[in-house]
Amino acid sequence: METKKMAFSGSWYPSSASECETSIEKFLTEGEGPLQGEFLAGIVPHAGWFYSGSIACRVIASLQPRDGEEVDTIVLFGAHMHEQSEPFVMAQGLIETPLGRIEVDEELAGSLAAGAGIQPLTPGRFPDENTLELQYPFIKHFFPRARILVCGVAPSFLASVIGRTSVEEAQNLNRSIRVIGSTDMSHYGPDFGFTPAGIGQKAVDWVTQENDAGAVKAMKTMDEDKIISQGLARKNMCCPGAAAAAAAAAKKMGAVKAVELDYATSFEKSRSDSFVGYAGVVYSRPLI
Repeated sequence: METKKMAFSGSWYPSSASECETSIEKFLTEGEGPLQGEFLAGIVPHAGWFYSGSIACRVIASLQPRDGEEVDTIVLFGAHMHEQSEPFVMAQGLIETPLGRIEVDEELAGSLAAGAGIQPLTPGRFPDENTLELQYPFIKHFFPRARILVCGVAPSFLASVIGRTSVEEAQNLNRSIRVIGSTDMSHYGPDFGFTPAGIGQKAVDWVTQENDAGAVKAMKTMDEDKIISQGLARKNMCCPGAAAAAAAAAKKMGAVKAVELDYATSFEKSRSDSFVGYAGVVYSRPLI
């Protein structure tokens, strides 16, 4: 069976199982750790694990069911795309991680491709995307028996369609799923050609308190249109399509509440005039 090989291991994240496990154990002790609750979906960052692995790890850990439910498939949205980009899904095969391979949910992928009219790709044609690959070891660790649906989502009206359709097709196939959207926040500074608030501490304050805060608010209200408009107009999300698809899927699954798990910037790890923001958000259904 064709396998999607790792492209970022050994640089963006560890290349061995033992190193990955050690990092995961450390991440779980940081911040407030994983959140306790019944969370259906989440938003994660995708920088190298040194910068944002802690937030991504704790979001994905928070999606583990607390009632013994077996999750069949993890739905992962990501990819750096333009408004006119054509969405795509991995149609078959296996995904390699240091912790073992993850099987693609071929039936669900086929149903989504047909239902949402998106392009199916084999592992060999599937692009190398840090937005997606950096989540695979976390998914394998916390959901070792689950299959995966991996989809690149453009920041267009199709994001909402893809999010909702993924849930509808999963329900039609009686799949128990959890949904993850992958995006970093503002890419600020001279290296990114984006300096509306100058440089230095005032720039960090503007990014954290205004620009990224607006994006987080849109994600927490699960407003797909605002998520996309924020990302495109204010450059405060690099993958607003993925975030919008995750929010749409969460609502379709019955989520009514969002919690911000954590927020950070690369400036805290490496002080520079150019830095990136990272946020973690989880979505939950109402308590009964």
